[in-house]
Amino acid sequence: MNNKIVHSDLPVLLVGGGALDNGVLEAALSRAGLVVAADGGAAKALAAGRMPDAVYGDMDSLSPELQARLAPGVLRPVAEQDSTDFDKCLRHIEAPLVLGYGFLGARLDHQLAAMTVLARRPDRRCVLVGAEDVVCVCPAELELDLPVGERLSLWPMAEVTGRSEGLRWPIDGIVFRPDGVTGTSNAVSGPVRLRMDAPGMLLILPVERLEALVSALDHAPRWPARA
Repeated sequence: MNNKIVHSDLPVLLVGGGALDNGVLEAALSRAGLVVAADGGAAKALAAGRMPDAVYGDMDSLSPELQARLAPGVLRPVAEQDSTDFDKCLRHIEAPLVLGYGFLGARLDHQLAAMTVLARRPDRRCVLVGAEDVVCVCPAELELDLPVGERLSLWPMAEVTGRSEGLRWPIDGIVFRPDGVTGTSNAVSGPVRLRMDAPGMLLILPVERLEALVSALDHAPRWPARA
């Protein structure tokens, strides 16, 4: 068993086994440095012509034939069944940013599980990229330059409060909870500045704003690991 950590000073591309457009994946892989796959995501990376640098998971979705195609040292089984393959990957990557493809879309339960992992590991900065949206844990402070009228949604994974500038409906003074007040379908009214009091809020933007989000996250403070 080889569970060593993947270290990178640059963003890491993480490929999951969920719904993923081949053209989108090929374009992302062409720009990627290190590539990590979550179990069956290795098949997608190989089909796109890229050997992943590491594959984590319980390997229940990766056939023996595909496992045999992986380069020595790439396969890193994590046998426990108490976490998802996405979680297994995220906790084994140390990088300024992880871009996750193949974790949004198709099965709703898989999407919910992935977003739960984002909230559980706010110190592991990760943006999940889907066909329509990108989602990440909102940092303590974030400044975004987005077009006026752009959709910006906030979804609490726990009780959380914060403050905002540049939103049509400010969030100041609101206590957000997943079973209470949420912040979907807000809209940009000017330069956006968000401040969160805890790492419980997910930020959701249109996929076309991925580069703007990545640029903003590069200048944002990081949350500490949960105790």
